[in-house]
Amino acid sequence: MHSKRKKQLAAAAFLAAASLTLSACGGGDDSASPVSVVSEETGSDKAATVLDKPFEKPDMILTDTTGKGYDFRKETQGRPTLVYFGYTNCPDVCPLTMSNIAVAKKSLSRAQQDALRIVFVTTDPERDTPEALGKWLKGIDPQVVGLSGDFATIQAGARTLGISIDAPKKEKGKVVSMHGTQVIAFSPKTDAGYVLYGEDATVDDYTADLPKLIEGARP
Repeated sequence: MHSKRKKQLAAAAFLAAASLTLSACGGGDDSASPVSVVSEETGSDKAATVLDKPFEKPDMILTDTTGKGYDFRKETQGRPTLVYFGYTNCPDVCPLTMSNIAVAKKSLSRAQQDALRIVFVTTDPERDTPEALGKWLKGIDPQVVGLSGDFATIQAGARTLGISIDAPKKEKGKVVSMHGTQVIAFSPKTDAGYVLYGEDATVDDYTADLPKLIEGARP
């Protein structure tokens, strides 16, 4: 499937989350049709999808890896922020996505790295305690903010971004978490989530786009 078509389908699923069919650390149902126009050049193969109607930043207070309360809106206000919902026991998409962002971040200047907020919100809070999250993220990027807490709060926060997540459940003897796989980028100028990335975004994509996202510009 061409990346253009994949992004259109992804945007449709993200903005109509109720119709999204999820799989463990997988994408949605590719049979959906686009339901919202996005700012995307014809024939563009860019990984970024710029939304004409940005998402409002979720109003959620969770717990960070140090055990302290973390007010997502307050702590990220005025800062370029990337947020991803996933879980540490994910076998594929979650660690790959976070690693791609972490590697791309290394290409930034120290000032840019310090300005950027990368937030990983667990969809499996029962197993992903603050301690477990801290240990997992240490191997990816210690600067990433890991958040855990009440599942209902996490689910509601994700829903405001068009991300569907289901409570973890057992499948074939293993506990899996069903969730959407997009990364949402928030502008430091408006605090709105104006860009989204699907699971096909690469290190090169993030390396090219992060400097622009940090300035609140279109990638």
